[in-house]
Amino acid sequence: MSLTETTYWVVGASFALYIVIAIRSRASTTQEFYVAGKGIHPIANGMATAADWMSAASFISMAGLIGLSYNGYGGSVFLMGWTGGYVLLAMLIAPYLRKYGKFTVPEFIGDRYYSNTARIVAVLCLIICSVTYVIGQMKGIGVAFSRFLETDYETGLLSGMVIVFFYAVLGGMKGITYTQIAQFCVLIFAYTVPAIFISLQLTGQPIPQLGLGGTLADGSYLLHKLDHILLDLGF
Repeated sequence: MSLTETTYWVVGASFALYIVIAIRSRASTTQEFYVAGKGIHPIANGMATAADWMSAASFISMAGLIGLSYNGYGGSVFLMGWTGGYVLLAMLIAPYLRKYGKFTVPEFIGDRYYSNTARIVAVLCLIICSVTYVIGQMKGIGVAFSRFLETDYETGLLSGMVIVFFYAVLGGMKGITYTQIAQFCVLIFAYTVPAIFISLQLTGQPIPQLGLGGTLADGSYLLHKLDHILLDLGF
């Protein structure tokens, strides 16, 4: 079996897994559709959130933004804001949204401040943020498919959109959460295995964290090399 065929089998199997998860965890009530029935364990919820952060819009787009910006420090500001936004959202909005029993942020904002104007502003902010995020996600899907599956950009984009639409509409937040948990396992495996082998090749250490303090073949420290790379990027 060729590498291309193996890639198609692996990607097809992962898509099939996501679809099966969406079917088995499909939402049957409004609460399950919007808030997954409030029955997701915190660890599982954290895995789903982490998978969302490690998605195309965050991992590919932010890395490209830092690498292609006039200096890495300037691009990293967006990365810090992106990450900090997750924390602020989790600390300042999510607990009160749950306490109020509302399903959406505009609902919560409108009722909390007794203002339809505030509700409309929240809707506009939500649309702008969501559209920006979805553009990055869809671009990442198209690029990933076109590069790894050797298809054209449009085919990859449409395939990804169909899969996401299927499990998002069928399962709602419940289906999305469990699908994200599966994606987290796939992503962690995909990130960890290359890191282990790179560490072995460069420093002889199978644990990447220990390899950071190791030496390279020329006797120099890996951290010094990485420091020079960061300086070249503008940090």
